[in-house]
Amino acid sequence: MPTNQQRRANAKRKLERQLERRAKQAKRRRQLAIIGGSVAAVAVIAAVVITLVVTKHDDKSKPSASPTSSATTSAPAPGAAPPLPSFKPSANVGANCQYPPSQQPAAKPAKPPRTGKIPTDPASISVSMVTSQGNIGIMLANNESPCTVNSFASLVGQRYFNDTKCHRLTTSPNLGVLQCGDPTGEGTGGPGYQFANEYPTDQYPPNDPALQQPVLYPRGTLAMAHSRVPNSNGSQFFMVYKDSQLPPDYTVFGTIQADGLATLDKIAAAGVAGGGEDGAPATEVTIKSVLLD
Repeated sequence: MPTNQQRRANAKRKLERQLERRAKQAKRRRQLAIIGGSVAAVAVIAAVVITLVVTKHDDKSKPSASPTSSATTSAPAPGAAPPLPSFKPSANVGANCQYPPSQQPAAKPAKPPRTGKIPTDPASISVSMVTSQGNIGIMLANNESPCTVNSFASLVGQRYFNDTKCHRLTTSPNLGVLQCGDPTGEGTGGPGYQFANEYPTDQYPPNDPALQQPVLYPRGTLAMAHSRVPNSNGSQFFMVYKDSQLPPDYTVFGTIQADGLATLDKIAAAGVAGGGEDGAPATEVTIKSVLLD
C-alpha cells in the first residue's frame, strides 16, 4: 500500500496536471476569441467595402443632378429586366400637384407652375425642341404624368430651356440617355422648386422593394432626372435613345418622335468627350428653343 507521503505526491501531481489542462484550455479559449474577433473585424471591413462598392455602382446606375454620377456597366444586359408596368390611372392622378421650394435656389429665374388639380385632357401634348444638332419632336403624356407635364410646359412658356446645354451623355451597354434641362450646364441646377414622382412610380405601393429593381425604359422614353432624394424632380430630364435599365422611380412623361431619335442617334454616335461611357457629349448639344405645338 502507498504510504502517506506517496499519496500526497500523487495528489500533488494530479492537481498539477489539472491546472496544466485548465491553463491550456484557457489559452485555447483566448486564441479562439482573438481569431473570432479578427474574423468579425474582417467581416466588418468587407461589409464596408461591399457597401461602398454597391453604393458607388448604385449611384452610377441612375441619371441624377450630380455631375459625378455615371452609368453602371455591372447591371444585367438590356432585355433581362421586365418592362415598365402598364399605366393604370387612379383618382389621384393630377388631383393635387404641388411644387414646394427645393433645397437649392433656382439656377435661372423661374416661376413655379400652377398648383392644385391639373386636367389630364388633352391626353397628349406635342412639343418641338430645336437643338444645335437637329430637331427633337416630343409627345408629352399629360394623361399619365400631368404634374410633370404641367411643370415642363410652364418652363417651356418661360423659355427656361432656351440656350441651355445638354450636359450629360451616357453610352454604356445598359444605359443610353442624353440628359438636359440644367441652365448651368453642370448637372446641378434646377428651377428652385421640386415635385413628386408620377408614372411609373405611382404603379407600385409605397416602399415596395420592386421600386429598387431595374425595369426596361424603352428607346424613345422621355423621363425626369432627380438627385436621388425622393420627389426631387425639377427641370432636368433625360431622353432614352436605346433600351435602358433603371429602377422605376424616374417619372416618364413623354415619348421622343422619329426625328428626335435620329438626332439622338447622331449625338450618341459621336460619343462622350474625352472617351468613356459617361460625361459631356463630344459634340456639344445646345437647346435653342422649345415650343408647345
